[in-house]
Amino acid sequence: MSTVTNILVCGIGGQGVMTASEILAQCAVSQGLDVKKTEVAGMAQRGGVVSSHVRFGPRVLSPAIPAGESDAILGFEPAEAMRWTAELRPGGVAMVNTHPLLPPVVTLGLFPYPDDPVGAMRRAGVNVRDVDAGAIARELGEVRLVNTVMLGAIADHLPFDAALLKETVVARFRARKPELVALNEAAFERGRAAAADAAAA
Repeated sequence: MSTVTNILVCGIGGQGVMTASEILAQCAVSQGLDVKKTEVAGMAQRGGVVSSHVRFGPRVLSPAIPAGESDAILGFEPAEAMRWTAELRPGGVAMVNTHPLLPPVVTLGLFPYPDDPVGAMRRAGVNVRDVDAGAIARELGEVRLVNTVMLGAIADHLPFDAALLKETVVARFRARKPELVALNEAAFERGRAAAADAAAA
């Protein structure tokens, strides 16, 4: 790999955006790559918007992704993914969880929620792969699995093997909560399969 890979992760506080960006960074470090990462948490603890830039390659000079140069947007919330689409480079992919989670600015009536964020992205010519990570997490019995589902969804769009990313995910649980390893493995594979189905649709 001779270029820098830029991943923009976005969503709402509590969805695991920062954890996902940490896992992506750890995975890249394990491959001997230079990694830079930065976050904007806002009111993350209160359900506010959260975004993170993850950059890796042979040499990375800045943690901030240059405007319009994201190779992928990993959107944990559809309206947030739509808000960041101008940062996607031509040919990039937006992997989007279709399950909405309204931020306080919407629930308080300060801003309207878009009618169809994923549809709006498609109409704008964005290469969108939609995954209902919320539904998959609920089917597996644990709503907090959304971030693992989404990491599985993006796995085949990264410049390293999906098995390596999966191992990085489950290693976090193997030491602390081994009873959750199998569940996270299943969530990862379900997300990966859902993304493949979205690509084929």
